[in-house]
Amino acid sequence: MNARMTIGLTGNIATGKSTVTQMLAGLGATVIDADRVAHEVMEPGTPAHAAVRAAFGATILLPSGHVDRKRLGEIVFSEPDALAQLERIVHPAVVAEVARRIAAAPTCVVVVEAIKLIEAGMAAQYDSLWVTTCSLEQQVQRLMAGRGLSREEALLRVEAQPPQAEKIRQADVVIDTRGTHAETRAQVQAAWEKMGR
Repeated sequence: MNARMTIGLTGNIATGKSTVTQMLAGLGATVIDADRVAHEVMEPGTPAHAAVRAAFGATILLPSGHVDRKRLGEIVFSEPDALAQLERIVHPAVVAEVARRIAAAPTCVVVVEAIKLIEAGMAAQYDSLWVTTCSLEQQVQRLMAGRGLSREEALLRVEAQPPQAEKIRQADVVIDTRGTHAETRAQVQAAWEKMGR
């Protein structure tokens, strides 16, 4: 089967998206991290960089001219209107760059990983929607271990996200990462084979 197959991979924070992405890459898929693309489209000299600076002021820039993501995050995550404004600036550039990378991908299967895939209205663009899930307690523990957050900080981040159930409802494939690494891998392998890969 040589036709291009696109997978949109999403899931709430610390539900195992990166782990599943690595497994899919190991099976031969090209992986595009939409979050990384969002950082790249805001590099100095890009239209999005100029628009973000115009919208939020020079105080969100580091001495190098790059966007200070921590400072920008403090602004947009405390003010919903500011977050919506940032997304209006960055989202079209991300969508265009992701589409370009899909077209240029050397493999038959391309995975686009994005935490806001559904919320950004991107899910319908892909042949298959995969969603990772685990327990809330596991999300909290993973954030504490992986990012050095306190329990309170981790809970705030988890609870700020849309309900997992809504993502799962829309999914073509659900990967439950509550078990061992091997159990997760078995689910990924089974879904991969079901696609005829």
